[in-house]
Formats: sequence, C-alpha cells, structure tokens
Amino acid sequence: MDNSPVVYVLSDSVGETAELVIKAGLSQFTDEYKKAKINRIPYVEDEETIDEALQLASLNDSIVGFTLVDPKLRKYIHEQASKLRIEAIDIMGPMMNSMEKVFENPPRLEPGLIHKLDEDYFKRIEAIEFAVKYDDGKDARGILRADVVLLGVSRTSKTPLSQYLALQRLKVANVPIVPEVEPPEELYQVDPNKCFGLSINANKLNEIRKERLKALGLGDQASYANMQRIEKELIYFNNIISSIDCEVIDVSNKAVEETANSILHKIQTNSNITNL
Repeated sequence: MDNSPVVYVLSDSVGETAELVIKAGLSQFTDEYKKAKINRIPYVEDEETIDEALQLASLNDSIVGFTLVDPKLRKYIHEQASKLRIEAIDIMGPMMNSMEKVFENPPRLEPGLIHKLDEDYFKRIEAIEFAVKYDDGKDARGILRADVVLLGVSRTSKTPLSQYLALQRLKVANVPIVPEVEPPEELYQVDPNKCFGLSINANKLNEIRKERLKALGLGDQASYANMQRIEKELIYFNNIISSIDCEVIDVSNKAVEETANSILHKIQTNSNITNL
C-alpha cells in the first residue's frame, strides 16, 4: 500500500505556480516527503469545488496549497480548512496584500495573467529565433513567412534592426541587395506593405564601410568601400525597390531605434487601413 504524503493544489488557473512552490518546499525534507503526491485541482471558481477538495484533503490527512486571486474565495478556504483542521497555505495572497500596501494600488484580481505574460515572452523568443534563422538572406522561404522584410545593401543595419523588431514580437527576414546576385523570387510574391527598403547616403555608407574594414584590420582601399562600387550598389538597390514598390526609409542619420519606430508606425497605419 502506498502511504506517500499527499498535497492538494488549488488554483483559479492551471496551478503551476503553486506546484513549483510546493515542490521547492518538499525538496528540503527527507526522501519520504520528496515523494509526496501532488494532486492539482485547476480552475477553481466556486465554493463547491473548494468544499470537495477540502473533503478529499481531510480524508487523506493532507496539506493544501492554493493560489486564488479572489479574496472571497481565499477567505472561504481559510475558514473551511480551519473547521476541518487542515493545514492550508495561501501561496499568493500575502504577497498581493503586501504589494497592494506598498504600491497603493489594488491588484487586478484576474486569474492566469502570468500565463499571458509567458505567452508574450515565448512570442518574443520565437521572433528572435526567426530573425536569426532568416538573417542576411540565408533562406528565402522566410520572406513569405515574415511579418516584416528588410532590404538593403551591406552595412545598413539590417541585422540589428531585425533583432530590435523581434523584441516587439515581429518575425523579420532581411535580404542583402547585391548587384551580382539576383533577388529571390519570393520578394516579388510577398505583400509589398511588409517590405521596407533601407536607403543610405553614399558618403555615409563609405564612412561606415571604411570603419568596418579598419575594425577587421584591412585597408580602407578595398572595393567594399570604393565610392564607385557603393554608387553601383545603390543604383541597383533603387531599381529593385522600384520594382517591388515598397516603403523606403533613409537610415543615413538614424539610430536603429528611430528606424524601428518608423517601421512600427507604418505597420500600425497599414493595419488600421486594413481594418476600416
């Protein structure tokens, strides 16, 4: 017969927070107690569910841990547990009460908000991974899957801009425009409203590329920083952008954050027009 201790977890959401805290507590005891069974009772919304759970806990001589944001339900579980002589631990209530005093602001009392935060976090991670995977034209398939497609010659901040926009949960693919390389067909299949050409002044680009060559320990006379080469690239870039007919942003004197804000504003504007 299995005589392992039992702990009941009651939550108005899925109960993961309470279970993690309880497991952390159990880890401080001997192996017998580490093996305690944790029975999770999620989505507790009424007194009847609490009564049923407490009866089970009473029969099994168990501890109850709970994370309920509704103060009425928290009070009820304390009262009923006391009557049944059950040890019931309010895992989140005291913390919220203290926060309310310090912040001088009442809590929202909405179950499951942490999971909405988690969802937001994972969307950002997914967007960052997407930006890395489809950086610098590595895989043209990303163009059709992206929320935003950045186009530009080398050293127009395509990669850092992709990462910055990824933090806003946008999936970004960026494509280098090089005269010797035909643009991928996907560029002509994607919605032009998703595409943004990053233009730059030839002299500014010349300065940036010279500094890049110095950083690499190379002479600044390489064709990469040659003005004729740069002008050729920019002419080719303008031809491609004209054929796609997409938005163009001059990044010559803009920080990455400024360019990102311009893109976000344009996306928002397009979204509002679509929803009219």
